[in-house]
Amino acid sequence: MQNNPAIPKTMLGKWQRVVDLMSSVTKVPASLIMKTSAPEHSVLVANQTGDHPYKVGQSFILNDNLYCQGVLETGDELVVRDARKQVRWCNNDDLEFGMTFYVGYPLYWPDGNVFGTICVLDRHENNHAVECRDLISEFRGVVETDLALLVEIERRKTVEQELKITLEQLETRVERRTKQLSEANTALRVLLDRVETARAEQDAELMRQIDNLILPQISRLKSQTADDPAAGAYLAILETNLKTITSPHAHQMVSALEPLTPTESEIAQMIVQGRTTKDIARIMSRGTSTIDFHRNNIRKKLGLGRQPVNLRSYLSARLQ
Repeated sequence: MQNNPAIPKTMLGKWQRVVDLMSSVTKVPASLIMKTSAPEHSVLVANQTGDHPYKVGQSFILNDNLYCQGVLETGDELVVRDARKQVRWCNNDDLEFGMTFYVGYPLYWPDGNVFGTICVLDRHENNHAVECRDLISEFRGVVETDLALLVEIERRKTVEQELKITLEQLETRVERRTKQLSEANTALRVLLDRVETARAEQDAELMRQIDNLILPQISRLKSQTADDPAAGAYLAILETNLKTITSPHAHQMVSALEPLTPTESEIAQMIVQGRTTKDIARIMSRGTSTIDFHRNNIRKKLGLGRQPVNLRSYLSARLQ
C-alpha cells in the first residue's frame, strides 16, 4: 500500500462543517468521519452540534459486530434501523452508547484503498435520516473529492521536486561541461599559439636559408645573363617567388594561378612585372598574337571576359 498524504488542518476544518451540516440536516445526534488503519478504526471528525459520546481520536478495533466493518466488507451503503432486532448487530460496540440506528458509506482514496467511513448514528430509528441517504452519499462525494485533490497536490509537489532535482542536475552538468569546454579552449589556444610560433620560426629559418643560400646565387646569375632578356625575366620571377614563399599571400598566389596552364602562369607573372605583350613575346620567342591568345584565355579563366578590368591590376592584387 502506498503512503497517502496526511490530512491538513484546513481540510479537516472543511470536513467539520460537513459533519455538522449532515447532523443538522438528517436530525441525528452523531455524524462522523472515521479513519481506518487496520485493525483500528478511529474517529477523525465528529459533529460539534449534537449530544453524542464520540470524541476525535476515539478508537475501535475492527470486528464483525462493528457497523463500519459491515460497510467496509461490502464496499456499499449500510442501513441498520434497529440493531437490537438484528442478530449481527445486537452486540455491536455502539450499543454501549445506545446507538441503535446507523447509516454509513465507505470512503476511498483515489487509488481504491480504504480511507474510512462516513456515517450517522441515532438512539432510535430515524426515518428522516433514511430518506436523506442520497444526501449523505453526496457528502461522501465531497470528502472523496477532497482526498483526490489532496493526492493530486502531493503528486504535483513530488513532480515539482523531481523536476527541481533534475534541473539542478542538468545545471551541474552544464557547469561541468562548460568548465571542460573552457579548459579545452584554453588548451587549444595554447596549442595553436605554439603551432603559430613554430610555423613562424620555420618560415624565418626558411627565409634565412633562401637569403643566404639561394638569393646570392640568383644575383650572380642575373649579372651573368644581363644580355639575355629571357633569362633575366625568369630569374626575376624566381627571385620574387622565393621572397614571398612564406608570405600569407603565397597561398592566394597559388590559388590564383592554379586554373592556368604552365605557359599561362608564366605570362601572368610577367604581366605583373609590367612587361608588355611584345616583351613577353620576345622573352618566350613567340609571336604577339600567341601572347594575346593566352592573355584572352587568362581573362576567361579568371572570370573577367570582356569586362573593362586591367589584367595587370587584377593579377597584381592577387599575386603580390
